[in-house]
Amino acid sequence: MINVTKTYLPPFEEYTTMLKRAWDNVWITNNGELVKELEQKLKEYLGLQHLLFCNNGTIVLQMALKALNITGEVITTPFSYVATTNAILWEGCTPVFVDIDQNTFCIDPSKIEAAITPNTQAIMATHVYGLACDVVAIEQIALKHNLKVIYDAAHAFGCVVNGKSLLSYGDISTCSFHATKLFHSGEGGCIVVNDDDLAHRLLLYRQFGHIGDDYFSLGINGKNSEFHAAMGLCMIGKVDDIIENRKERVKWYNEKLDFSNVTRPEIPKMDKYNYAYYPIVLETEDMLLKVRQALQEQGIIPRRYFFPSLNKLPFVANAAACPISENIAQRVLALPLYYDLSVDDIEKITGIINSEVND
Repeated sequence: MINVTKTYLPPFEEYTTMLKRAWDNVWITNNGELVKELEQKLKEYLGLQHLLFCNNGTIVLQMALKALNITGEVITTPFSYVATTNAILWEGCTPVFVDIDQNTFCIDPSKIEAAITPNTQAIMATHVYGLACDVVAIEQIALKHNLKVIYDAAHAFGCVVNGKSLLSYGDISTCSFHATKLFHSGEGGCIVVNDDDLAHRLLLYRQFGHIGDDYFSLGINGKNSEFHAAMGLCMIGKVDDIIENRKERVKWYNEKLDFSNVTRPEIPKMDKYNYAYYPIVLETEDMLLKVRQALQEQGIIPRRYFFPSLNKLPFVANAAACPISENIAQRVLALPLYYDLSVDDIEKITGIINSEVND
């Protein structure tokens, strides 16, 4: 089977050697040695001031909303994984969907101001597939209207814009270290801020609001374990190679796909892109379903990523129409992309797609 993704794993002996440090310390959780080391290495690699290693990429979105005291309307994208919207709803806030740019599939800044009301408190945007939102335009809108900016940067690890990590933009950025991501810790995530006071507040939130026996605020269990940190420490030195490897496979796809009836999102101006995913857009949903079936019959498992457009979720009330997102969501298909995906596999995948779309 050729799945849409495959977890990159370091040599087993390398992982167990790293893990033995925690085993020997008999310190498995609660901000152990490996967690602290991973946080430091991540800050150095990404050029960040404050980064907290947490237990997944969803809880950090919830922590971000709570830390910024967001209780009202949050302008957000309908084209993202459901965690983005779920976090807003879970925290008792109201998602206000703004349609996406038809080229990059990220939220369209030109449509944001029309959605602002007296109840708007924040913008939560997603760097879709690692493609950078227009961070300059969004910052200008936020400053003009006194709004907070949260970036769901789950896909954006290793991306650089204007000489800075894409995770450095906004009041808060979050990232996922799920096993499907190019940098992962099995399960995990992080939250990034540039403000000292906000960083300390989030540190407290991550550990039930206390340090030792002294309690300072409310909090939850957002901590991650030494087992997961060990995986992250094994992965951090391999990120550049993984990105270059994915870049090569994207090049193979681009060379072998017939783009007569297939399109791709546009990569905006970026200093460094991470090649996190390989999405294609078919002409119609019927064509997507036809291509998917043909691939599945050959043991190839793509993914409708993202589908549905989040403004169409059954538990979201009174959401505005987002025709571009709704249209793209019906026609977009993420193709397999991972470290040891062979050129022969890509030739097989693209051969099936070319045959189906030109039939």
